[in-house]
Amino acid sequence: MTLRFVTGNENKFEEARKIGESMGIEVEHEDLKYEEIQADTLEEVVKPSVQEVYEIIEEPCFVEDAGLFINCINGFPGPYSSYVFKTLGNEGILKLMKDKSDRTAEFRSVIGFCDSDENLEIFRGRVKGEILKEERGKEGFGYDPIFSPKGIENKTFAEMSVEKKNSFSHRSSAIEKFVKWYKRNKKAEVRD
Repeated sequence: MTLRFVTGNENKFEEARKIGESMGIEVEHEDLKYEEIQADTLEEVVKPSVQEVYEIIEEPCFVEDAGLFINCINGFPGPYSSYVFKTLGNEGILKLMKDKSDRTAEFRSVIGFCDSDENLEIFRGRVKGEILKEERGKEGFGYDPIFSPKGIENKTFAEMSVEKKNSFSHRSSAIEKFVKWYKRNKKAEVRD
């Protein structure tokens, strides 16, 4: 069973590939340029993206968007996380939070799957944690060096292997929900 993941982010693909592999699904990478709109929710970003991608490749596919939502700054950067990271980086986020005592945050992931013009499915995942006062770790990507998930020995995602991060991350939660749904609902259509 193969699922096509459309993303330009090799790190996201590698995480998805390993999650799929652990669940008996092959995740195939498709690096395709498509318009990713800016919107106020991750769902509003994902829906038109996966529909556009489906129209281009005319095959079942999924896309994913993720965001870091920091409580003390009203959920910023949220759905604008990619742009903010490219603009400010982790250093800019740490400066914004310099004097903040509430450092709680959560990563959210939204997956959109499309296999026809009428069929669009959405799957969500999240993980709560906190923003540290400094970057730590060399693994991962994006905000991983400043985000420490709740209940994980004060480690950042960047201090974990991909396998460890995948055992509870926002992305793995969304992908696992998607794969379970796919196996249950598309089983009759799939011949292994």
